[in-house]
Amino acid sequence: MTEVKDEFELALEVKKNELQACQSDKNLKSCLPCSMIFECSLRKEYIDAVYKSMSKGKEGGFDF
Repeated sequence: MTEVKDEFELALEVKKNELQACQSDKNLKSCLPCSMIFECSLRKEYIDAVYKSMSKGKEGGFDF
């Protein structure tokens, strides 16, 4: 049985794959050692996607 993903979960999956590809290209296992960690738009987009997937696009609390 396959889990049906909503638009927020799908967007998160895309951003996660992009972030992991960037880490792989730079031979990193995490964003922390990267010199661009605070300026990285890809990382910011991933974090935004995480929050949106948790809140399902609504302002305020998260639905766990």
